[in-house]
Amino acid sequence: MFNIESYRKAGSVAEAVRLLRENPLARLIAGGTDVLVKLRKNQEGFHHLVDIHDIAELKCITRTADGDLVIGAGSCFTAVAESPLIRRYVPVLAQAVRTIGGPQVRNMATIGGNLCNGVPSADSAPPLLALNAVLTIEGGAGPRQMPLEDFFQGPGRVALEQHEVLTAISVARDNYAGYYGHYDKYAMRAAMDIATIGCAAVCRLEDGRLQDLRLAFATAAPVPIRCKATEDRVRGRRISPELLDDIARAVTKDLQPRTSWRATKEFRLQIIATLAHRGVRQAILEAGGSIA
Repeated sequence: MFNIESYRKAGSVAEAVRLLRENPLARLIAGGTDVLVKLRKNQEGFHHLVDIHDIAELKCITRTADGDLVIGAGSCFTAVAESPLIRRYVPVLAQAVRTIGGPQVRNMATIGGNLCNGVPSADSAPPLLALNAVLTIEGGAGPRQMPLEDFFQGPGRVALEQHEVLTAISVARDNYAGYYGHYDKYAMRAAMDIATIGCAAVCRLEDGRLQDLRLAFATAAPVPIRCKATEDRVRGRRISPELLDDIARAVTKDLQPRTSWRATKEFRLQIIATLAHRGVRQAILEAGGSIA
């Protein structure tokens, strides 16, 4: 039996914020795929819940008149993976979330919950980082926006106050138009397992050159992370096998994987190099490029 001391169901974001303010011990529950596991383990800090699962405004996936994509934080992974807008404009995100859990988990778990958990292995984080996603957060005094890369503060820690609700994830048109990507994941099992390493590569080509590259990883540092030094190093270079080899070498210097029971640091670094090489190569091919 779950040890739930209080439970309130919110009908709107404004009501959820109010309920959180009224009870400083309260935590949000949406899909429940993580919170219920913590409750089952009787973990402290999850005995007072505010349920936001049925708030319709958190489940919309839309495209604005300016072409920006807006993903409601309460959208489950199945909705994200099957959205015609996501599949058309940012298929790398659909590709990534399809690797999460099994169908039952994807039908319940939400993209906002995956980010708010702050775990380094979040599969939705690398493609969103590579797309320069921006978060919209509501705390009662009007929405505030924050780049996703500023949101992660450490393992299990994010820049979200107790009374705040993540409402949406946005990707500006300039950050996906003309870009092509690929997500690859190495795990101990082929399905229903968290990433030992996850890698998202997003690129834009011009005249046979890598005009722009964005590389982001999961489980390669204390937080999901972009490889800015490698991106700067290769931007504008002509596409070649040597370029891919250089990326694979350089990317390991941007990251801080650790040894755990899942994999040693040295093994993770080897996987990082392999996934970077493979991911960038596939992104280039998706963009219509060729590698001599």
